[in-house]
Amino acid sequence: MTEGYDVIGDVHGHAIELENLLRRMEYSDTSGVWRHPRRTAIFVGDLIDRGPQQLATVAIARRMIEAGSAQAVMGNHEFNAIAWRNGLRSRTPEHLKQHEKFLLEVGEGSTAHDEMIEWFETLPMWLELDGLRVIHACWHEPSKAVLGNSDALDKATLRAATTKRTAEYDAIEILLKGPEIPLAPEYHYTDKSGHLRKDARYRWWSAGPTTFRNRAELPSDSKTASDQPHPGFPDSDIPPPLPVGVYDGPPVIYGHYWQTGTPALTSPKTACVDYSAGNLGPLVAYRWTGESILSSEKFISSR
Repeated sequence: MTEGYDVIGDVHGHAIELENLLRRMEYSDTSGVWRHPRRTAIFVGDLIDRGPQQLATVAIARRMIEAGSAQAVMGNHEFNAIAWRNGLRSRTPEHLKQHEKFLLEVGEGSTAHDEMIEWFETLPMWLELDGLRVIHACWHEPSKAVLGNSDALDKATLRAATTKRTAEYDAIEILLKGPEIPLAPEYHYTDKSGHLRKDARYRWWSAGPTTFRNRAELPSDSKTASDQPHPGFPDSDIPPPLPVGVYDGPPVIYGHYWQTGTPALTSPKTACVDYSAGNLGPLVAYRWTGESILSSEKFISSR
């Protein structure tokens, strides 16, 4: 029986960082499978894209899962990869750029590509364990209910979830990409990839005031249209309706949000483990041992 879970952030094809983190957590490679004698790893999704070791990363995670030493949830990059292979994701230059490194390494349309997509399709979209919840971006009961509270991604759900203006599309957007709020024109910004953003990620984990300054997530490297550092958001109320309500439940560990600096909790019951490994940051995990109130001391980094 496991003594706890080690929830690992978005790896994004950085297998060497993953191996370094596993060693630091006292996992060992035994016959090609990384194991811990008393603990289980959980991947929060986004195993692929961006990094230089796409297939090696998936192989490490998959061998661990099949051997029972790990579990995983689906990230938005796995979801997008499934949609791409099924002809349900548009072939825009932006989408290709996001997914190109994976396609080049796996060989688009190859047998290996098809087999890996089939494996991605088996990943659940969330895990509800005894006292702990794990999801890629946002735990949201109404969105789960839209999907019938089933964490499985069948073909009908996939097609609906890739069709805009459907309830399934909106549900996947919240669960795997996080809720967003529209911005006034003067607060539009460009992200790290140079894309203009007219919406901001919403801090669903925050119980503070529902103002733009408190609830809108602004990437640290964001720029205004004039290519100057973004000044931040105003301390004014977000017009209703809010995209999601205040989270109230057991601890949730998630990824997706590209944090930087020293790992810290986002609230007493929520922790993000994405510290930008996909952009040369460290790979981070949270080592959960049954606590109902999380602790920043439980984070561990690959460096």
